[in-house]
Amino acid sequence: MLKGLIIGLIAMVALFFGNQYKSFNSGEQEKAIVYTVKNMLDYVHFSPQKLNDDFSEKIYEKYLNDLDGLKRFLTMQDITRLEPYKYQLDDQLRDSNLEFFDLSYNIINASIDKVRNYYKEILDTPFKFDADEKLELDPEKRTWPENDDELKEVWRKFLKYEVLTRVAGKLEDQEKAKSDTVKILSFEEIEKDSRSKVLKIYNDMFDRIKKLRRSDRFEVYINAFANLEDPHTEYFSPKDKEDFDIRMGGKLEGIGARLQADGDYTKVVSIIPGGPAWKGKELEPKDLILKVAQGDSDDFVDLTGMRLDDVVRLIRGKKGTKVRLEVKKPDATIKIIEIIRDEVIIDETKAKSVIVGLKNEIDSIGFIRLPSFYSDFKSDGNNCADDIKKELNKLIDKNVKGIILDLRYNGGGSLRDVIKIAGYFIEQGPVVQVKPGKEKPFIHKDNNIDVVYDGPLVILVNEMSASASEILAAAMQDYNRAVIVGSKATFGKGTVQRFFDLDNMIRGADDVKPLGNLKVTTQKFYRINGGSTQLKGVESDIVLPDNYMYMDVGEREYKNAMPWDKIENLDYSQNVFVLNNKDEIINKSEKRIEQDTVFTYIKENAMRMKHYSDSTLVSLNLDIFKKQKDERKKKDDFYKKRLNNEIPSMIVENLDVDLPHIEIDSARIARNKEWLKNIRKDEYIKEAINVVKDIVELEK
Repeated sequence: MLKGLIIGLIAMVALFFGNQYKSFNSGEQEKAIVYTVKNMLDYVHFSPQKLNDDFSEKIYEKYLNDLDGLKRFLTMQDITRLEPYKYQLDDQLRDSNLEFFDLSYNIINASIDKVRNYYKEILDTPFKFDADEKLELDPEKRTWPENDDELKEVWRKFLKYEVLTRVAGKLEDQEKAKSDTVKILSFEEIEKDSRSKVLKIYNDMFDRIKKLRRSDRFEVYINAFANLEDPHTEYFSPKDKEDFDIRMGGKLEGIGARLQADGDYTKVVSIIPGGPAWKGKELEPKDLILKVAQGDSDDFVDLTGMRLDDVVRLIRGKKGTKVRLEVKKPDATIKIIEIIRDEVIIDETKAKSVIVGLKNEIDSIGFIRLPSFYSDFKSDGNNCADDIKKELNKLIDKNVKGIILDLRYNGGGSLRDVIKIAGYFIEQGPVVQVKPGKEKPFIHKDNNIDVVYDGPLVILVNEMSASASEILAAAMQDYNRAVIVGSKATFGKGTVQRFFDLDNMIRGADDVKPLGNLKVTTQKFYRINGGSTQLKGVESDIVLPDNYMYMDVGEREYKNAMPWDKIENLDYSQNVFVLNNKDEIINKSEKRIEQDTVFTYIKENAMRMKHYSDSTLVSLNLDIFKKQKDERKKKDDFYKKRLNNEIPSMIVENLDVDLPHIEIDSARIARNKEWLKNIRKDEYIKEAINVVKDIVELEK
């Protein structure tokens, strides 16, 4: 039914465009893109925005922020020239008028040419680091400079900060050096060398900027419009669509991380299970990748303002080679991470299970990790629903007392498999509602009356559990079938996107094609209780402290995220395993968490990370900077020491039936050993085990 709806929708939109055909001449590709994007959003988006003066103002502000997110090129004098268009962009979009874009394009290019002279002049003179100067790193807390003099001063402070970080790092390295063979440089030599490195970085950056095409700037403009519909609606040029397909198509040789542009920066969206970054456990979602170096070289390439496809090319590389990433953590700390490029290990992307327990408390609990809702959609293809069923049956054969299903960092995937997996735990009934715009929702049901597992169930989630993970967790929560344990709430992505080829939306006009593709939010997920998973996500029954508990994470980070709403609830019930004592189970867990020393440290560390994240005003005084850096490192080391230890009472064992597969080669043995070791350190799994114990005791 959904496939038929989409095909019908495409046909309807294509028919409309054909009837409303507007001709475009050679050289008017940009106007054709504006025309097709605007009309596609009007007719296909789940809830299209009204094009009016209020929306025009939002486009204007977002475009300027995307154009110069760090406020290092434009001045208020430039803004004054653009401001008359603030409430005219809705009219210009309707008319495919590019007057505002043309002006902004000329202004930003002139500003870049001007600044190109600033940085070379500034870096030609040694810096002194004894003055009590400060720099605000958060552009949202700064305004654009009033004039060129203020702009030059902004650049002086930024460049001084870049040199300062290198000077402080080199001085620290020299203080730690114990070998007589290490050459000790004078402060003047270190400062000069640091300036030369920063000069090279900015020379490279401006060379890249010089190569930016008009089409690159145009994509920023058209996406300022598209992204305001919602964060997941986006225009892709033909080249960008090709790169997107490569990133999402499983060709993951490199570091095994999915990236996205975030203003002038590159942000880690997710870590691919089984990949090099996943094995290293240092690179995490929400990290900003600032710079990249190859091998052991200290010759880092600054990624600020770089196109995402160019960033990906620098990070990708041959298997076995090293890449070094300078990343900014959510708590604003800067870290160098080394990763050896490799292919994703397929075994690690699949569902797998072990037996867990706590000594003298409870044993024989099944633990299943599901990294994603994978499926290759072939009749005989590999899919997670079949794999989960196999793992459940293996655990049932061992007479487990309960099962923990780990969906942490699971970003979603196949809806078909979610429905099947939900059906393993209930007799039959609705699992999720999918609503296409103003149409009635489609109800996806489990129609199989067979139940695979009828015992106690705990589902582990965190802020990165998204989409399909949220559908499963929500359904089990609504049916009162499982206790949801983890972060305050899951990611909150309750929307569905489809790609539309813009070439299909206008007849002829071959001289302006290809136009690219538009990824549009066309549907929304709703729970069987009627509430959306959008924005709010799934709120855990038992909330465990974590490092991001005081920060906005997931869909809540986006200013233009689609809202939470509610539709009619469905009739549903199950009699497989009903939690009659959930309140008492929650109370017992809350008391344990309150008394647990490790969770106390986690809460303290989360507060520290929030403080660092908010502390964006940095000192440019070397002594103060070094002191603050040393204090942060001491606290980092303090919490690392207390939050990365094996839990003495934790029991973790492989299933006998899995051992022949594990012991087939040394690499699998090593990966399995590492996995078991990490489980023994996992405080969240420990508490999930305790929750299963409470369920077993209270639901007898």
